This record gives sequence, C-alpha cells and structure tokens, in this order.
Amino acid sequence: MGATPPCKQAAGGYVGRFAPSPSGPLHNGSLVAAMASWLDARAHQGRWLLRIEDVDTPRMIPGADHCIMQQLQTLGMRWDGDVIWQSRREAAYLDALARLRAQGRLYPCACTRREIADAASAAGRLGDNGERPYLGMCRHGLAPGRSARAWRVRVDPGTVHFTDRWLGPQQQDVETDVGDFVLRRADGLWAYQLAVVVDDGEQGITDIVRGADLLTSTARQIQLAGLLGYPIPRYMHVPLVLDPATGLKLSKQNHAPALDLTQPLATLMHAWRALGFETLSVTDVATFWSTATARWAARWHIAR
Repeated sequence: MGATPPCKQAAGGYVGRFAPSPSGPLHNGSLVAAMASWLDARAHQGRWLLRIEDVDTPRMIPGADHCIMQQLQTLGMRWDGDVIWQSRREAAYLDALARLRAQGRLYPCACTRREIADAASAAGRLGDNGERPYLGMCRHGLAPGRSARAWRVRVDPGTVHFTDRWLGPQQQDVETDVGDFVLRRADGLWAYQLAVVVDDGEQGITDIVRGADLLTSTARQIQLAGLLGYPIPRYMHVPLVLDPATGLKLSKQNHAPALDLTQPLATLMHAWRALGFETLSVTDVATFWSTATARWAARWHIAR
C-alpha cells in the first residue's frame, strides 16, 4: 500500500449517512451536520441512512437514540432503510480485527495515556491540536512484564492526500502526526476509528458529510479503509457551530441545549444560516426542505 490508498469509489448511486452518538439529544451544532448530510443526499437523489454510534457505552444516555430519531422526524428528516446500532455489530468488528491480524497489521499495546504523552513530549512531537502521536513503543513486541491494554493497527509511512468537498485539498502523514492508532481500547470497547470505517464500508457509504472537528480523523480512516479493502468515500466537512460566550464548539460535553422543537422552521433556518446561506422565504417545513435542497444543489453544482 502506498502513501495514499487507491480511491476505489463504490459502485451504484449516492449513499450518505448521519451517525449521531446517543449521549444526549441533538443540539444546534449536530443539526447543522445532519442538515448538510441530508441535503447532500437528497440533492444527489440518493439514500440517507441513520446509524447510532453507541460503542462508547459509558457516555450513552438511555433513550437518547429514540429521542434523536424523534427530533429528526419532527424536523421533517426521514431516513432510508433500517437504523443501525453499532452496539449490535460486535461480529463485524471482530472480523475486521481478524483480517488485520492476518495481514500482520494488528498488535497489542501496553502503554498508558501518560506514557504516550510523556514520550511525545520528550520527543517534541506534541501537535498544535493536542494530538499526542504514538511513537511505536510496543510495535515490535511488549516489554517484559507488560500486559496488553489495547490493540493498534500498524500504519504505513507517507502522506495521505484527499480533496474535501468543502475545504479543498487536504493531506496528513498519519505515521508522523498520529502513529499506529487504537482499534480496541484498554477498557475492551471498540474504538471509533474502527467502528466507523467498518460500518461505512459495509453500508456502502459513498459520501460522508460531517462536522469539521472530524477532519483530522479522515486520513487515518482512509488508510484503514484501504487495509480492509473498502471503497474510499468522498468527504465534506462542514463548519462547526460555536458557542458565542466561550468560543468552543457546541457539543453535549459542553452542555449545549437541546433543539427547540416548538418552532421547527425557525430551528431549521438557524442551522441553514450556519451553513452560510441566506434566510429562505418559506412558511412551512416541507417547503423549507424542497427549497433548501434546490439551493444546495445549485451551490455545489449537482445535476438533478
């Protein structure tokens, strides 16, 4: 495998997805990502799937998944096909690990977060974004007396290049900036990076539209998809919604309030403006979606 995996696009039509974490109800920031992915799928006359990313079980809130589905439906967003829950996909992730192990790509790691951070700091390798690259301390075997805590994938050297549909050309040297990354965590839970790549690959996702906070995960996901033989989707990372008081992105961890569903049209319009569009002269939700879809298609030169 070279520096950049071959970009094998999936056959067939457009398939997009929205994949929220049920750690709470949707807020204005998550609605922006949902809206962009929905509009892009509908503008392409494609399918829009819903996947519940609930592998990080300590952070999940009971009932939040169904709350999210109700929020989407109230706002006029309908998904295609059955909803997928990651917590029910253990067999698929085990199979992916087995395939990587057969390639000699998987190895156990005994390092703690403190050890990883200390090693990166000592080497002058702490990233500006707080990334602490793993310097491969366990790459050639566990030290005597150490036990495996997590499982990592052995990445390739070289730069991964891709073009983001919103942000333009992007690149990252995964080995230098990230290092071999975790696929199964020390607590036994599946890492986001593995679950998302396996699910996108098996669901035939052709286009991923999501928030810009996940841009730095893209190169490692491209590498992992290549190792597992999945087609590489196109990517679009949309702007984040920031809290005007703190400057931080709106998130459940930062206690962002749930969406106001008492005025669905106003809530939708707020997200629409956050994507850089002007207010639409519409009076109901159905007309909002038909008009917004046409404007989105025109903005991105999508033939309809």
